[in-house]
Amino acid sequence: MTSRGEVLQHMEGFLKSNMGTFLKSVEDSWQPADYLPDSRQETFFDEVKLLRERAGNLSYDLLAVLIGDTITEEALPNYEAWFHELDNLNRDRDNGWAEWIRGWTAEENRHGDLLNRYLYLSGRVNMREFEVSTQYLINDGFDLGTAHDPYRAFVYTSYQEQATNISHRRVGQLARTAGDDLLSKICGMIAGDENRHARVYKTFVEKIFEVDPSEMMLAFEDMMRKKIVMPAHYMREMGIEMGKTFGHFTDAAQRLGVYTSSDYTDILDSLIHDWKIEKIGGLTGQAEKARDYIMALPNRLRRVADRMPVPKLEYKFKWIS
Repeated sequence: MTSRGEVLQHMEGFLKSNMGTFLKSVEDSWQPADYLPDSRQETFFDEVKLLRERAGNLSYDLLAVLIGDTITEEALPNYEAWFHELDNLNRDRDNGWAEWIRGWTAEENRHGDLLNRYLYLSGRVNMREFEVSTQYLINDGFDLGTAHDPYRAFVYTSYQEQATNISHRRVGQLARTAGDDLLSKICGMIAGDENRHARVYKTFVEKIFEVDPSEMMLAFEDMMRKKIVMPAHYMREMGIEMGKTFGHFTDAAQRLGVYTSSDYTDILDSLIHDWKIEKIGGLTGQAEKARDYIMALPNRLRRVADRMPVPKLEYKFKWIS
């Protein structure tokens, strides 16, 4: 039986040789300052005024989802710490896995910085309440169901990066419809990063399936039985029970069609297709049963989703003035 440590060590050469396509160099990367008014310029206040005017056209639900997405991005310290807790990942400075974790973290860090500054300049957000929720989320942590297993972690990130890509992209589309082309461009740039990161994590899983198919299949099944939860599932506001605000945030996203239960199932379908789950050979009996469960799951999820009403209850977030 192949150990996870041996598999990850086997993958390191592949990882290092492809790092230039997995990550963008700092020199070639966009930065938050590229998309926001430059405070050094005389035109700064005029540009901020225009930004505020356009942000004023965003609907309540759209602004709430944008804030929730930003809080999720700002909890980045949790995600990096989670990576460092995974078993069998060599964290020596020159190791390929360590290089990926640092590079991924550096790219993701720009997302929260950019959205945070946009929200501040928009004039529509109670920034202290927003900051309280961010501190709560980092303080409360999360339970993603992956334990310390890199196989489960890569299933999770393959899923979650696609989900954030969908959410940011659709917020951007709705912002354009509302007349805020700047926010649309911002969300589009972030969605592009998330899409690239999703492809990388899916590649990791694909490579693991080649050398350790049964264990990878069992990890995939286990994560799907637990259900993939978003990393902000403990989101809350001051005075609100942990996780309650996240429920209201996802209700708003469902109402807008930014991220729905159908999207959850569509992502699963894409993973089954991209990883060629139906064609993977060399499985143990237990792993064959795991595959059967995975293959049958999308239809089960769709039947459940078809019966779910769109949430009607609207909630007043403390984040929005």
